[in-house]
Amino acid sequence: MLKNSEYTKLYYSISEVSEMLGVSNSLIRFWESEFEFLKPKKNTRGDRRYMAKDIDNLKMVHHLVKEKGFTLAGARNAIADQKKFKRQKKATLNKLKEIKKFLVELRGEL
Repeated sequence: MLKNSEYTKLYYSISEVSEMLGVSNSLIRFWESEFEFLKPKKNTRGDRRYMAKDIDNLKMVHHLVKEKGFTLAGARNAIADQKKFKRQKKATLNKLKEIKKFLVELRGEL
């Protein structure tokens, strides 16, 4: 599988993505119907065009469902938990930056 830095093109076809993941085109289309964040761009003919972000999201679903054995509902929950964790982590880091700024200002006043 390609890593994000190894993508050589801006867009990939569904056939190319299915080959990368080792799954069928129909499974990818099924996952798109089950996971709301899987929404590749489509050209004027309606052909799906996957960007690196789309492929990374598909890799995450593939990992959870095919490699870890999650159900689709379990994978949705795991992804939601991961997103919640990232939001909390970002909020915590922002709060720590505010505290650091306050402490630096306080030290400057002493």
